[in-house]
Amino acid sequence: MRPAVCIFWFRRDLRLEDNAGLYHALNSGNPVLPLFIFDRNILDLLENKTDRRVEFIYETLITLHKQLNEWGSTLEVRYGRPDGVFHQLLAEYTITGVYTNTDYEPYATERDGEIKKLLAAGDIPFYSYKDQVIFEKNEVQKDDGSPYTIFTPYSRKWKALVNDLSLSSWPIKKYCNRFLPHPGGPIPSLASMGFKKAGEPFPSAVIRTDLLKKYAQQRDYPGIHGTSHLGVHLRFGTVSIRALARKASEASDTFLNELIWREFYQMILWQFPQVGKGKAFKPAYDHIQLRNNENEFEKWCAGQTGYPLVDAGMRELNATGFMHNRVRMVVASFLAKHLLIDWRWGEAWFAEKLLDFDLAANNGGWQWAAGSGCDAAPYFRVFNPTLQARKFDPDLRYIHHWVPEWAEHSYPRPIVEHEMARKRALEVYAKAVKER
Repeated sequence: MRPAVCIFWFRRDLRLEDNAGLYHALNSGNPVLPLFIFDRNILDLLENKTDRRVEFIYETLITLHKQLNEWGSTLEVRYGRPDGVFHQLLAEYTITGVYTNTDYEPYATERDGEIKKLLAAGDIPFYSYKDQVIFEKNEVQKDDGSPYTIFTPYSRKWKALVNDLSLSSWPIKKYCNRFLPHPGGPIPSLASMGFKKAGEPFPSAVIRTDLLKKYAQQRDYPGIHGTSHLGVHLRFGTVSIRALARKASEASDTFLNELIWREFYQMILWQFPQVGKGKAFKPAYDHIQLRNNENEFEKWCAGQTGYPLVDAGMRELNATGFMHNRVRMVVASFLAKHLLIDWRWGEAWFAEKLLDFDLAANNGGWQWAAGSGCDAAPYFRVFNPTLQARKFDPDLRYIHHWVPEWAEHSYPRPIVEHEMARKRALEVYAKAVKER
């Protein structure tokens, strides 16, 4: 006889504590089978088989597995396509319901719709809960019911709406005896899925209070450790957004604003899904006469532009999967405006390389830099990478680390002259915007 279970399906919420969907699953009245799927629809598209994001997920699953062992259960990990995996599970268990936390990206929405339809054929409910954000979808909107497209009024409304209830945690530990006692199968190895370990350490999931208190003063300087490095943990849900927002509310309004920016872009992606499918938020910007010089793009990717701050950022990204946020703005502006290369090329490079890649934030950041997005930097704002370096890396600590040869004859000359490139960008952007 097949055991009756409800399934909690881990996705972007790889933790046991303060997990909304898991809480509801544990209170469903049936033993909970915790599930994770290594989704081949995603993994098969990854050309780099030493992708550290896959390794991060794998190591996190090992930790979850051990935690569940302590509670008398295990984590069920499958490798395949979600519809195929659920067909297997339907043959193995009497499933009374599937519980998840909502993922707002276009692929995730389509995937969940297919699984929901598959389950509905057997009258099995599919429940999805808000977990990776404080406010979602239409929860923060204008008085007339329309979505915000400017960050500042959105953030004001967000702060007006937030309260102790919206930041409260979902208690899990008191229900830890409600997991299905089962041996589970082995977690598929990275090698069996075609991936290899890089072996590099990952950032800590703990953010120090003293760093938060200095965050506003230090966050723009890439040469010092002044930012949280929590991006990968937020991306895969190994930290609770509610716990983080509570801490930020007490220690740093500037850091809280960064969390709100993240939710703003999630809302934009949900309300305007075309931005996640390669479209500019401002349609006129899809008609800019771009140069798209492949040789210059390759030099940008390799950190060989002749602008030390740009090159330092690209080399840091390529080597570590991380880039300081101030530098992200500079390198993105340089590609889109100095070189007049399609921002989508840069967005795709970041999507491949960033350990903390998040579609909503990556797209939002790139469209901000290119001027094509909501609440974007105006097209006539063109970062001067030399002045940015003087202001935010005055002792050259960051540049020395990543571009040690910057002052030597071997270092390349700038691939474009700043003032010429700035004027060219202004002319091209102005023409496209005025013609539409």
